[in-house]
Amino acid sequence: MKRNRKVKILATLGPASSDEAMIQKLHEAGADLFRINMSHASHDVLRSLIQRIRAVEARCGRPIGILADLQGPKLRVGKFADGKVQLKVGQTFTLDNNEAPGDNTRVHLPHPEILEAVKAGHRLLIDDGKLHLHAESSDGKSIVCTVVSGTSISDRKGVSLPDTLLEVGVLTDKDRADLDAVLATNDVDWVALSFIQRPEDLIEVRNIAGGRVGLMSKIEKPQAIEHIDEIIALSDALMVARGDLGVEMPLETVPGLQKQLIRACRRAGKPVVVATQMLESMISAPVPTRAEVSDVATAVFEGADAVMLSAESASGDYPVEAVSTMASVASTVERDPHYPGIIYAQRTPPEATGADAISLAARQIAETMQLKSIVCYTSSGATGLRAARERPEVSILALSPVIQTARRLSVVWGLHCVVTHDAEDLDDMVNRACRIVVDEGFGAPGDRVIISAGVPLGTPGATNMLRIATIGADGHSGV
Repeated sequence: MKRNRKVKILATLGPASSDEAMIQKLHEAGADLFRINMSHASHDVLRSLIQRIRAVEARCGRPIGILADLQGPKLRVGKFADGKVQLKVGQTFTLDNNEAPGDNTRVHLPHPEILEAVKAGHRLLIDDGKLHLHAESSDGKSIVCTVVSGTSISDRKGVSLPDTLLEVGVLTDKDRADLDAVLATNDVDWVALSFIQRPEDLIEVRNIAGGRVGLMSKIEKPQAIEHIDEIIALSDALMVARGDLGVEMPLETVPGLQKQLIRACRRAGKPVVVATQMLESMISAPVPTRAEVSDVATAVFEGADAVMLSAESASGDYPVEAVSTMASVASTVERDPHYPGIIYAQRTPPEATGADAISLAARQIAETMQLKSIVCYTSSGATGLRAARERPEVSILALSPVIQTARRLSVVWGLHCVVTHDAEDLDDMVNRACRIVVDEGFGAPGDRVIISAGVPLGTPGATNMLRIATIGADGHSGV
């Protein structure tokens, strides 16, 4: 199944898209990988969805990635005697460790780590920022606040802490159980980590995962921005999770941060996903707003690896239309005459390694000689990532003998992944590459391609050779 675009689409599964027939429709409409939200999915649902995705993959003959998104620490206030209270701007309101039902002067906060960490002057945002509190004092048992804006609060609303660094790990007990279930399936390619604050948050998860899944850090807190270079270095990919990021930081700063994060990931050669509310109106409408189309287009123009649908595909009324709309916007942007120049302007110099130099040379040769495709043999996925980092104008085919590698690379910009055996010798390497280019619809007899591989063949991480080949008249050999 050939895609006529290079940016990938990540679609969330849910009540509107959990059966196998709908998953196939979403894949055919343009979804390259699927997200399972562990905030809502039980372990039985997780296993069932994986089984259905793999059945679709087998029928369609193309590797499909699976992302399990861990819930992370959910911080919420307690309950009120009447379920909801009205507040006034300027009044005092206290969050404390008293488990009694709340009223219009106080409420229980069942998170001692917050009571201990919040300091005078810190902001507390309740219910996605609808209620803004300013901490006046804190003694470890209660936080006395002034109401800055907002007039009501109700049971179990979420708490955001843009100024506070919590001394707790990123994994809750639920997350650990979910991560164990994910790893036990041996069939999930990525795990997304919610509410990352610092590099140390990744260490525990990496030790548990042991390389069995890629780690995708969701950037949704100001504290993560302060340590972004270290977080990128320790992550396998990043997600710009604009929902919570827009709650904890001024909304007007989010577009600039999105650009910064995409460019930082491109420099590092790490995949980056832009997420949240991209086609929000399509939850209940068959067409998006103009602003949403521009939002998706901006991410594509910036060179993001993937764009994500959340409720649009999980619980909306038009999941297939949402995917096909996103695919149409992306492919149209990539045909825009300004697109190559924008992408080219953001390229960064390669690292001083042989593999990076080979990937740079492959892109330059392909564009200079107007070759049809770049074909890279990649076992671990590193060569595929390097090829995509160059953002070439021509198509990239990533050939791998490892199905898990091909599935993980499904999130990466521009990579069309094919599972195939390692080449037996140099002739087989060239002939196999030419045959796959033709079979997958990326070339025809007489077209020229450039092939990157490592010698000795089959040696992971040893990309050190380029070969230009012309596809033979039979379409199955190169010269």
